[in-house]
Amino acid sequence: MLSATKERMDKLEESMNDAKESDNALGESIEDLREQSKDFVTMCLTSQRDSVQELLDSQRKKLIERNDTLKARAKPLKEETMATMMTLSTRIEELKGELALCRAAVGKGVVSAALSYEDVLKPKEFVGTRIY
Repeated sequence: MLSATKERMDKLEESMNDAKESDNALGESIEDLREQSKDFVTMCLTSQRDSVQELLDSQRKKLIERNDTLKARAKPLKEETMATMMTLSTRIEELKGELALCRAAVGKGVVSAALSYEDVLKPKEFVGTRIY
């Protein structure tokens, strides 16, 4: 009877050792799976990040090109506006001078001031003839 109990104890110890080994192997497998899943998630996120970065870089390049195009278009418009302002400023000064002459003429009692038709500027759009 003692030998049967001892035999059972040996089998029980052997089963416990097998269970410990299985537990250790299972723990190692779980750790391996954890590492593999971390690596997989990292790889997926890196791939997604790279794709998004490529898209952002592409959009940035397009925006820079559009900005450069707009700057190139705006420069001649700015120059044209400045030239027009200078012309208008000169014309305003001329008209102020003419107005001062007209006021002086009216102030002195001159009924009519003689301005020839050559002194009167025609608008750029004018293509007809004057009625005299």
